[in-house]
Amino acid sequence: MSIAVEDVKAALSKIVDPNTTKDYVSGKSVKNLKVDGSDVSLDIELGYPANSQIDGIRASVIAGLKTLPGIGNISVSVYSKIIAHTVQRGLKPMVNVKNIIAVASGKGGVGKSTTAVNLALALAAEGASVGLLDADIYGPSQPMMLGVSGRPETKDGKSMEPLENYGVQVSSIGFLIDPDEPMVWRGPMVTQALQQLLEQTNWRDLDYLIVDMPPGTGDIQLTLSQKVPVTGAVIVTTPQDIALLDARKGLKMFEKVGIPILGVVENMSVHICTNCGHAEEIFGHGGGEKMCKDFGVDFLGALPLTMAIREQADSGKPTVVAEPDGKEAAIYKQIARKVAVQVAEKAKDMTSKFPTIVVKND
Repeated sequence: MSIAVEDVKAALSKIVDPNTTKDYVSGKSVKNLKVDGSDVSLDIELGYPANSQIDGIRASVIAGLKTLPGIGNISVSVYSKIIAHTVQRGLKPMVNVKNIIAVASGKGGVGKSTTAVNLALALAAEGASVGLLDADIYGPSQPMMLGVSGRPETKDGKSMEPLENYGVQVSSIGFLIDPDEPMVWRGPMVTQALQQLLEQTNWRDLDYLIVDMPPGTGDIQLTLSQKVPVTGAVIVTTPQDIALLDARKGLKMFEKVGIPILGVVENMSVHICTNCGHAEEIFGHGGGEKMCKDFGVDFLGALPLTMAIREQADSGKPTVVAEPDGKEAAIYKQIARKVAVQVAEKAKDMTSKFPTIVVKND
């Protein structure tokens, strides 16, 4: 008994990707579909890193196809293919970096750097090639959080190699200065340092470069929005009204300069007492979700206020690698997956397809 291709496609159109919430046909994930009599083979191409998801997705596709009467052997291959997506008008992606994701906050002390490093580690754990740029020139914290020290090597005297730990490439002004040395620099020097860190680091074929932004909406943020090809931004806040006030300003700044908001992460959403288990919303409740509704952006997730997250970041072994199977790591991984799916659904970068036009005066 032969199976019709149309019947296979109809069955696939009823199977939904749990991460994109789209079926595999309308999501254009089905590739190389072949029907030979009653045997079916196909590939499922995912636009986001999904090491932990592949077995489950393959099983759900096979289960869905088994509902077809007379189906024979089913062969399903699931893989990720991460491509470069569009950036601000007038810019094009870097040659060796497919997607740049800015992690920002309106004010300091909301856990932005902790979110950035765990986001990077979660994407790497799912199989992506990931880099982390510490753009907080005045207060670099990623060397400590990633447990990395030393000076970057240079092979040509003009560029430097990124340092690496836990499978994440990292560049920071913190590698180039004494830890106790204050950065008494004016704005132009800071923005130049950011561009040098970004462009003169030999990033090795990154799917994602996470940029840990300094707090606020000043020189560095303006330079990033005007000169750095950013795919999207993640806003970090706490539920506290004061933090939300500044987070809203940061969100509006990215909107004004044409950088899409991938979503909002709420830190310190609730404190669980380690002794008695009592839950207390120290910084308020629901602020991040309300902000998302006000601006029509995605709420990516909420992290509790725990001693473990702080201790792990301070020790140079952040939550995602310190307790990869723990509750908090699961939240970070879910946030990372949502961010990657948001990026995957952006328009594909087509600048490489366009010819370069050069006007000469003869």
